[in-house]
Amino acid sequence: MKQLPIGEQNFAKIRALDMLYVDKTKHIWQLLKGGNYNFLSRPRRFGKSLTLSTIQCIFEGKKELFEGLWIENNWDWAQKHPVIHLSFNFLDYKDNKLEAALIDFLDQQAQRFGVKLKQSGAKGKLSELVLAVAQVHAPVVLLIDEYDKPLIDYLDKAEIEQAKSNRSILKNFYSSLKTSEVQASLRFFLITGVSKFSQVSLFSDLNYLRDISFHSKFNALVGYTQEELSANFEEYLLELQDQTTYASREELIENIREWYNGYSWNGVGRVYNPFSILLLFDNLQFGGFWFRTGTPGFLIETLKEQNIYKVDEITVPETLFDSYDLENIDARVLMFQTGYLTVKHFDAQRQRYTLAYPNKEVEAALSNYLIGSLLNRMPADSLRPVELLEEGFLDNDIPKVITVINSLLKDLPSHLLDDKTEHFYHALVHLHFRYLGFNMDSEVHTSDGRMDAVVQTASHVFIIEFKMNVPAQVALDQIMEKKYADKYRLTNKTTLGLGISFDTEKKAVKDWVVAAV
Repeated sequence: MKQLPIGEQNFAKIRALDMLYVDKTKHIWQLLKGGNYNFLSRPRRFGKSLTLSTIQCIFEGKKELFEGLWIENNWDWAQKHPVIHLSFNFLDYKDNKLEAALIDFLDQQAQRFGVKLKQSGAKGKLSELVLAVAQVHAPVVLLIDEYDKPLIDYLDKAEIEQAKSNRSILKNFYSSLKTSEVQASLRFFLITGVSKFSQVSLFSDLNYLRDISFHSKFNALVGYTQEELSANFEEYLLELQDQTTYASREELIENIREWYNGYSWNGVGRVYNPFSILLLFDNLQFGGFWFRTGTPGFLIETLKEQNIYKVDEITVPETLFDSYDLENIDARVLMFQTGYLTVKHFDAQRQRYTLAYPNKEVEAALSNYLIGSLLNRMPADSLRPVELLEEGFLDNDIPKVITVINSLLKDLPSHLLDDKTEHFYHALVHLHFRYLGFNMDSEVHTSDGRMDAVVQTASHVFIIEFKMNVPAQVALDQIMEKKYADKYRLTNKTTLGLGISFDTEKKAVKDWVVAAV
């Protein structure tokens, strides 16, 4: 079997060592033919850097690296262009300060291309470098990778002033590319990052950039499609099947899909997280690989500050993605840009996106962190209530379920429950239910309304409705009146309605009632 390129972002090295490479060159060809000035946002560890490395090798005419790939016979290899590839992943801006680090990089590039720069600042050097290299050689290919890393690295409140300072430096730096002379000297220009830029801030002068982040044609530019997974990882699929207990290949594929597929930027096509897939086949067992690469401390704190704990199935306007405000970051945008939510559906008529968890890997890990945050516990210590809830539902022991819920409320600091609405109580219980691993839906829509929660076990369906400061019978009556159970009639399971009422004064379950529905 070919070696898995785990963590490898250099296309030339992957090909030279004959590592496994999923051929993305047709997608890249469409990008190169479609427009000269582009911007792409994708989550971390998703293949952006490898894409830029591949583009660099194409424009440098390294045909031998593309033997057997789609683009080998579909590109004019005689047309070569100088490539300036600036990756903020490898820029020493923390120790060397951002302006100085940019100057060092540009001076090195000038020496590499045999040109001399007269300007002293990073802004002047960038435009001067592009113009000089184009004049001596040919129109320039400019690739800028992880452009927003000097901002994202300093989002904590204690460091936000550094992020603002870096933003000013970057805005000034990129403004040098706005002139028509520079544009005429560029053969191709691509900027990538995690965050989707705001047209009125960092890139306000680069209004000629085409944002392909939500373009359907480029939904699979990075990430693996289902077809690519089957075509490129057959030997690893066989090995994984040998190491697991799945009865069939179809069952194994379905579990891989539930765990790692689901990322979409158009609400239609879906792709796998490549980093997780590579580690799945390397470890030969399922796990939360992508989530472990970066603890979302800032994300969790932002969600707490904005009192957001129920994050699945969020509907947002398209305009929400056009802002990236350091002083007032919207948690919904942050979760989408960083990969914890993805596009589940796009309503073109209303220009609205429905955001949801992409897969089990992200949902399980983030739910664990959110539970720990709510209970002021370490994430590793937050699973015991989940285990107790699981036991209660599997044993059809509703009193035990209610006891666990009350213990959760008792563990919460009292100030967190002051003036809380039904949604807060719902969110707390909902997070634990979601983590159970059952087939649970939240706020399930029907023709007559929506259910708060549904938990399915092998033998039972529990339809749950939450209320506050009213008898639990009101909740049960709603389940019956709205006929929530109708959609589960064909499951051949015992269907029970569970009404739960919270007492905000006592900060506990006021009463509960369960009945067949």
